[in-house]
Amino acid sequence: MPQTTSQSESSQAHSQHEPHPEAEARTDSGSEAPPTPEGDLTGAIEAMLLTSDRPIAPAKIAEVLVLAGVCPEETATPKAVEGVIRDLNARYEQAGCAFRIEQVAGGWRVMTLPEYSGVLAAFGRLRTPTRLSRAAVETLAIIAYRQPITRAKLESIRGVACGEVAKTLMERRLVAIVGRAEELGRPMLYGTTKHFLDTFGLASIKDLPATGELPIPEEAPVVRATVADDDDEAVVAPSGDSEVGVDTGDSGTGEAESRPE
Repeated sequence: MPQTTSQSESSQAHSQHEPHPEAEARTDSGSEAPPTPEGDLTGAIEAMLLTSDRPIAPAKIAEVLVLAGVCPEETATPKAVEGVIRDLNARYEQAGCAFRIEQVAGGWRVMTLPEYSGVLAAFGRLRTPTRLSRAAVETLAIIAYRQPITRAKLESIRGVACGEVAKTLMERRLVAIVGRAEELGRPMLYGTTKHFLDTFGLASIKDLPATGELPIPEEAPVVRATVADDDDEAVVAPSGDSEVGVDTGDSGTGEAESRPE
C-alpha cells in the first residue's frame, strides 16, 4: 500500500484519539463569541462604533484593536483609525446611507443625517425632552461663552443668584468645577463638560458660533441639538416664557432662581 495512504490512515486514527486543539478551545469556551478576524480593521472599527452609545476616541479604538488581536500595536494607530473612518464614510455616502461617522466631543460616533430627524421623531425614537428652565439655559450659555467663570461673575452678568441653577447644570453633567481663580478667596471656576459637547454635537468648544453671528429673532426658533445618550437629535424649543426642552439624559426642570441678597 502506498506510503501516502498509510500516513492518511495514521492521521485519521490519530485525530480520532486526540482532538484538534482548536476543537478543544471551542468546546471549553462554550458560548463565547468567535474571535474577530485578524486584520479586519474596517469591520472591527465599524462594529465598535455601531454598538457604542457615546463617542470613542481614536486612541481608545486603537487600544481595543490590539487587545482583540485584530492587528499589532505597530499598525493600530489613531491615524490608521481615522483613515478607516474616512473610507467608511465614503462607502456610506456612495451607498446612500442615512448615517455617517462624525467627530464629537473628542471622539467618533455614528450619527444619523439631519434630514432624517423628522422620520425618527415620528417613529418615536426620540425621548421626551428634559425641560430646562430658561434661567438654566441662560446660565449655561454664559458659562459656555465666558468659561472659566466664577459664580460671582456669573451672577453679576445675570443679575440674579445662580447657585441652584448651577447645581442643576452640574447634576445634568453639562457643567463642572474646572479649577479655582487666582484671586481673594480662590473661588471655584465653572466650565462646560464633554457631555455638553456631546449633547450639542460639538467637536470642541471652539465650534460654538461667535456671539456676533447669533441672530436675534423676534420669535425664538426651534433648534436641533445632538443627544449625548441617543443616536438621534433632541429638539431645543425656546418658548419665550419659562422653559426650553433639551434632552440631557435626565429628567426634571431647572431649579428656581432668586435675587442675590
